[in-house]
Amino acid sequence: MKHISPSRPLRFGRRCAAVLAVALLAATPVAGAHAAPEAGTGAPSRAEIYQELGLDQEPADYVILVDTSGSMAQGGRYSTVRSTLRPFLDGLTSRDHVALFTFDSRPEARYIGAAGDTRKIVSALPSKPNASGETDIGAALNAALNELGRDDASSVASVVLLTDGRHHPPRGSRYPTAGGAPWDALRKRAEGIAQRTDLAGYALPLGSGATGAQLLGDVVQNTSVLQPRGIQGLGSYLARAGDGARARKAGLLLAQDAGKGVSATWQGGGAADVTDGRATARLTLRSTTRHLPLTVDGLRASLVDPSLDVLGLPGEVTLQPGASRTFEVGLRGRLTAGGLPYRRTEHREATLHLAGRVGSSWERPLAGDVKLDIPRAIRVGQQAVPLRATLGSVVLLPALVTTLVLLGLGAWLWWRRINRPPLHGELLLAPAIGEHDPVRVRLDGRRMALQPSPPVSGRGRVQGRLRSTGRGPQTDLRIRYTPGGSAGESRATCRPGGRVVVGGVSFTYVAEPAPAPADGLPR
Repeated sequence: MKHISPSRPLRFGRRCAAVLAVALLAATPVAGAHAAPEAGTGAPSRAEIYQELGLDQEPADYVILVDTSGSMAQGGRYSTVRSTLRPFLDGLTSRDHVALFTFDSRPEARYIGAAGDTRKIVSALPSKPNASGETDIGAALNAALNELGRDDASSVASVVLLTDGRHHPPRGSRYPTAGGAPWDALRKRAEGIAQRTDLAGYALPLGSGATGAQLLGDVVQNTSVLQPRGIQGLGSYLARAGDGARARKAGLLLAQDAGKGVSATWQGGGAADVTDGRATARLTLRSTTRHLPLTVDGLRASLVDPSLDVLGLPGEVTLQPGASRTFEVGLRGRLTAGGLPYRRTEHREATLHLAGRVGSSWERPLAGDVKLDIPRAIRVGQQAVPLRATLGSVVLLPALVTTLVLLGLGAWLWWRRINRPPLHGELLLAPAIGEHDPVRVRLDGRRMALQPSPPVSGRGRVQGRLRSTGRGPQTDLRIRYTPGGSAGESRATCRPGGRVVVGGVSFTYVAEPAPAPADGLPR
């Protein structure tokens, strides 16, 4: 329970209630009330926020308990209450529900129904208090809880108690004292209502001895005891009750946006081509809130691994609830070719980093009464950004292929020179046993097939291989031969001027010097 005096104003009293503007104009200004937003700040007023939220379309319950005991006739208290209720009721809408009770020895319902017709509601009050009436605050609170416990009760409810005395019930009251089991039952019922309804109480003691007003705080946990200096300041304090209900309406609506903020989506339309060191893409920022406008300050973006600069984003962005804004951004930077800069198309993925602080222009005007749970960081839906670029030299790969071909050709020519040198001279073939005239085979080319005539039978082939000697390179003959009538091949190497026997056939190599090339250079 909160006690509010002029030296210590209620949090709700530090705001301007647009809906109760008439009441505030008619009342004494309250110290600590919210001033209008400073020019140039861009922050809307509370009245503008409430209008944007459409609070007039959100119903609220108001139970007003007016003391009509005999003491209320003193000092014009009762007539002042009647007059100050008018601007308070004028600030309500036809969607609000009003239950007006008077209480003295017992409570009595004067009006229960929709707000909107102030004259009808106020005219339901008696013209003067009950001169012989006692003050049964417990019975009045019981009537208020009965009203708020109905099935069609609104999600925001306020109990406003105006009394100038202490709890002084008549004989036979269910609440003979200011405490005990009956009050515990009232408190338990109020707790049950508060579990499904945003319930608050506003107690206005109208005299120095009005200790009974504090009993509302014993029943309704969220109660503010407003203590005006005099009955003349009642209007402004009563207005606080209406403004508090509006703030709680706004809080319930904005609670739907708790934890919702700004999300970012990269819309590159496929991989961005950064071959020339620049490309364009699109970045979309979207508000996920339903009611709360959002702002992003210090907005910056970058791509890393590989690193590229992202240009073209504004430093500050404003997003209406559920709205999105798409920005065309420029990418600056190149992909590296790596260790082998041959011509190719490279595909990579960079990581998108977004910096910026998410907030709302509503935070300052609603501070102290409505808590806004706003995630400060931007949620990035797709951090991987696809990139592509054509890298490397256009002539490198052909040059590399040409070099490899030339190296391969050179290696083959070297191998051919060693293993396939030109053949010169004669090869004499004769049976290894007996005396026979040899068959002469003239050596030519680099590889020859052997198909000698009788008396030598069989088939084979011969090729050369260079061998280094102290007198220069010499060509040895590598002979493979299969004798007639045999399936097995025999092999041997014959040096110049030498003789070998292969498969029963004698091979004699009569070498001749290789002819000089036409240009006169040695081979």
